[in-house]
Amino acid sequence: MGGSHSREDLEIDYSDEEEYADDESDHEPCGDADRGERRPRPSYSSDGKSVSSVDEIEAKLEELKIKYRAAEKPDLRNAVKLYLHVGGSTPKARWVVSDKLTSYDFVRSSRTADGGDGSGDDVSEGGAWVLKVGAKVRARVSTEMQLKMFGGQRRVDFVNSGVWAMKFFSDADYRRFVTQYQNCMFENVHGMEPTEENKVKVYGKEFMSWVKPEVADDSVWEDAEDEPWKSPEDSDSTPSRANADLMEEFEEAANGGVHNLTLGALDNSFLVNDLGVQVYRNYAKGIRGKGVHVKFDQGTSRIGSSSSPKITPTKAMLMRGETNMMLMSPMMEGKPHSTGLQQLDIETGKIVTEWKFEKDGTDITMRDIINDSKGSQLDPSESTFLGLDDNRLCQWDMRDKGGIVQDIANANSPVLHWAQGHQFSRGTNFQCFATTGDGSIVVGSIDGKIRLYSRTSMRQAKTAFPGLGSPITHVDVTYDGKWVLATTDTYLLLICTLFTDKDGRTKTGFSGRMGNKIPAPRMLKLTPLDSHLAGAKNKFHSGHFSWVTESGKQERHLVATVGKFSVIWDFNQVKNTAHECYRNQQGLKSCYCYKIVLKDESIVESRFMHDNFAVTSSPEAPLVVATPMKVSSISLSGKR
Repeated sequence: MGGSHSREDLEIDYSDEEEYADDESDHEPCGDADRGERRPRPSYSSDGKSVSSVDEIEAKLEELKIKYRAAEKPDLRNAVKLYLHVGGSTPKARWVVSDKLTSYDFVRSSRTADGGDGSGDDVSEGGAWVLKVGAKVRARVSTEMQLKMFGGQRRVDFVNSGVWAMKFFSDADYRRFVTQYQNCMFENVHGMEPTEENKVKVYGKEFMSWVKPEVADDSVWEDAEDEPWKSPEDSDSTPSRANADLMEEFEEAANGGVHNLTLGALDNSFLVNDLGVQVYRNYAKGIRGKGVHVKFDQGTSRIGSSSSPKITPTKAMLMRGETNMMLMSPMMEGKPHSTGLQQLDIETGKIVTEWKFEKDGTDITMRDIINDSKGSQLDPSESTFLGLDDNRLCQWDMRDKGGIVQDIANANSPVLHWAQGHQFSRGTNFQCFATTGDGSIVVGSIDGKIRLYSRTSMRQAKTAFPGLGSPITHVDVTYDGKWVLATTDTYLLLICTLFTDKDGRTKTGFSGRMGNKIPAPRMLKLTPLDSHLAGAKNKFHSGHFSWVTESGKQERHLVATVGKFSVIWDFNQVKNTAHECYRNQQGLKSCYCYKIVLKDESIVESRFMHDNFAVTSSPEAPLVVATPMKVSSISLSGKR
């Protein structure tokens, strides 16, 4: 557990950046860093005896150096100094000089079109853009590079089988590289040249602030205090389990195979695992096991019987004053779609009903379910909830029109009533959704689009954000609907939905069309070093705001998981337009200020408890972190 542990500015020497120096006394490169310059072997005369003359040795060395430079002469139009980060997060971590003078270029590679890494030398007219730096770096231009810009230092850092830094020799060189990189990124993502006409096609006239953030109106973003946490470039901390700002209160075994963490706002929270549902007690310092474990094959449940395959729920949703839980299991492994639900009565510990998804007499599937609104799970009379499939958005009603209570003893599963909704004729490719306090709905799609629906209509989105090209895998929204958090594999996108209508009234994009007054979003990203430490196969998932269900209260933090990391951002700091992370940035502003909670195994999910469990000594309710084998409760201290 610890703060952000990037050691980005450690031991970078810029003393010889203005010209190529012959002196090799800089930090000796380690590993891949020494492939560029190899020291010559001792010389011998033709009769096999060693050459003793110092002049002869120096002459041979100079000859070798001249040959080397002739072979590796860089293109000085794109000259850079290249560094490699070594040592990971250990105390010995440092930057070493990989090439004192080399050059970069953007080229097309035919291999990347087939999913390669851009390391091939084949050049294709239609291939993806690849960044080449000397003979050491071949990186496909994508968000996976996690490129970070340091305008004040004329430097960029990025990931490519290691963490690299490029130092430019003038501001003009730096700005030219950033422009080229952004143009190549646009073309790789959208498959068209980055002309103004094409940008309008992709984003629309209303969203040009996403293309040109420098001209965007940022007045809707708060000028919040930039006080609580220091940015990663000012920190030389490393991952640590002893951090004054993060205090682990409880850690308990989770009986293995955890699939889902479901937090309650009242007495209990729940872990869904291979065997069933574990019940935990909510406290102001976290959650603790009650020793209660509901097994799916107990009581009247047919789930474990020979007539029905044993379920492995991947989604759990609390309802009816948190006395019932809806469990959704996928039809096939690796696919989220389900044909129905199981209703668990928490008080009796039994599956009481199995529900089917059906419309117009035809079985259909759902890929996700959520409560009607952020606080509706606390309503004891709640009988409706929302469902999402690839091209469907609807509301389901559990109430039977005839007033007959159907339970699991019946031969056929009762059918949920399609209360309202819409089945879209064209492929919307919905992936995920979330609701506000008043029941407005935000939906994320595989093409990166983010749609806002009012609570009264699911047919047409009031506002549709174009996204940045990366698939949206999870969305969350604040209780007041003013902020949307979208998760992609490599970054989080924070969007402000506020705008002023023609009558001068402030609204959100859920209740009206935002027109051309849409502010540019913020990107929340890991530093290149932290991204590398998290692992190439680890991706962001399940970005959440902290949890409030009361009008007038504002969420305090954001949390997402990647590999063994839970990453926490201070919401106030991210919204601050004057925050130091945003200085000297070109393009959309990215925030790298976060804290990291490090666990011993990959994290299933991280969620903040309900604001009811915040105490006066802490600025936030505890964070609950679930791994396949353990569940931990972590408090943020009151250092604010």
